[in-house]
Amino acid sequence: MSPRPVLLSVDDDPTVGRALGRDLRRHYGETHRVVRADDGPSALAALRDLALRGEQVALLLADYRMPGMSGVEFLEEAMDVAPSARRVLLTAYADTDAAIRAINDVDLDRYLLKPWDPPEERLYPALDDLLAEWASDNRPAFEGITVLGDQWSLRTQALKEFLARNAVPFRHLDVRSEAGGRLLEAAQRSADPASLPVVLLTDGEVLVRPSLPELADRVGLSTTAGHPFYDLVVIGGGPAGLGSAVYGSSEGLNTLLVERTATGGQAGQSSRIENYLGFPSGLSGADLAQRARAQALRFGVEILTAVEAVGIEEHGEGRVVRFADGSAVTALAVVLATGVSYTRMQEPVDAFAGRGLYYGAAAHEALNCKDQDVYVVGGANSAGQAALFFTRYARRVVVLVRGADLRTGMSEYLVNRIEAEPGIEVRTCTEVVGAAGDEHLEQIVLRDSTDGSLETVPASWLFVLIGAAPRTDWLGAVLARDPRGFVVTGPDLLDAEGRPPAGWPLTRDPYLLESSMPGVFVAGDVRAASVKRVASAVGEGAMAVFLVHRHLQETR
Repeated sequence: MSPRPVLLSVDDDPTVGRALGRDLRRHYGETHRVVRADDGPSALAALRDLALRGEQVALLLADYRMPGMSGVEFLEEAMDVAPSARRVLLTAYADTDAAIRAINDVDLDRYLLKPWDPPEERLYPALDDLLAEWASDNRPAFEGITVLGDQWSLRTQALKEFLARNAVPFRHLDVRSEAGGRLLEAAQRSADPASLPVVLLTDGEVLVRPSLPELADRVGLSTTAGHPFYDLVVIGGGPAGLGSAVYGSSEGLNTLLVERTATGGQAGQSSRIENYLGFPSGLSGADLAQRARAQALRFGVEILTAVEAVGIEEHGEGRVVRFADGSAVTALAVVLATGVSYTRMQEPVDAFAGRGLYYGAAAHEALNCKDQDVYVVGGANSAGQAALFFTRYARRVVVLVRGADLRTGMSEYLVNRIEAEPGIEVRTCTEVVGAAGDEHLEQIVLRDSTDGSLETVPASWLFVLIGAAPRTDWLGAVLARDPRGFVVTGPDLLDAEGRPPAGWPLTRDPYLLESSMPGVFVAGDVRAASVKRVASAVGEGAMAVFLVHRHLQETR
């Protein structure tokens, strides 16, 4: 068994220190090792000893007021020794302003007020959340599943991204490496690109070039509906879809959530979300997605993964949702929350997708970018967060923005952080118009829109986070869409004289989030005129369920 992760507390008051250690051992003693120190220097010494022994430190708790070295100073020093540990400052009420400042100064995760009695209410819930986050970020890199494939293969990249976004632990070995070649030989498989990638499962099963539904089924994700009929079917597992599923199931609706890749949607690919209410230190998109997924499962939502919806039809009072595998389910109401995708680059740039060009932050590739130059295309918040994330690994991060000012599409707090980060260079009025390379991306061609000049620069890593293309082609003419493909809802469906669209069968007008097909509601980024923010998507998902109830009352 792996050694228990360490919880390290430091307080110069012996009485307080003993009480804190006692409470920590009482609640976490079976799963964690509790270490206590009396001052900052001795805590740092203990921390260095733990690092030398290879022990993982999950949590640091430091008192704000300590002689010689304050809690903030200790946590700042500790960041270099245990960078992944969650940092908590213990403070009296009079020092809360200093604690709030420390959130930015030392990347503080939480501050807790003394005294913390009762710990069941004022200590354990906060630490439980932090330890859950730490465990999610620091799980073993390899727990059985191995992907054997070429680093620069689009198919290999698709499998890696699917596993990473669904929080399935895996490791990738390039077939050209000694370890990868040895495993491929042991599996009696060829290194012929037509036979790759190969996935080795924990039970010894070997999958050759598996499809995403096949892989999902083998790793324990549900891919087929358990029932033919539901009260509510939610199509899309981003923030809007997860919001609808959670609120629908919690209010008594038998709910099915269908997602074509992984829960979290485009937001789930964000390396950091810092302006979501209630998370002052921010959280990753993957973390938000996993929390929401766990909440949906807790309320009894049935979740299908790697299942693609290909059609919606009216069938009496029901709505039939058809899937790519030929199966179908019927529901009393549908919430469409398929979100948007990043706009793809033009050829020849797009030809390098999965081979140095990635749509989204692709955080699982971060270690491969170590000490290299990374180019990020985009001027919105997702691009800004990606740039800051890659500074932890890359030698230099270059942000390419088509507009003249980064502030046009990015929040002020992100712009300020980017401007203060020496490892980031911002190039405005710049577009990527070409790319070159043999097996993978090696060069990109940049065009300065102010004078039309071209520049070719070496580049092996290009992350594109621009535009918003709705995933609605599969709807055809079933639902009204605007010229860009976004689904039109509610009052926007009415003509200039306030009349509903042709073929609307009801005497009432469409509800606010209702599409041109009664009983089919739309939430989040896929809806025309929606606010493209995580918080608004979650709110629309909840509002859609309220309108679903109104619709169901009419049909009963």
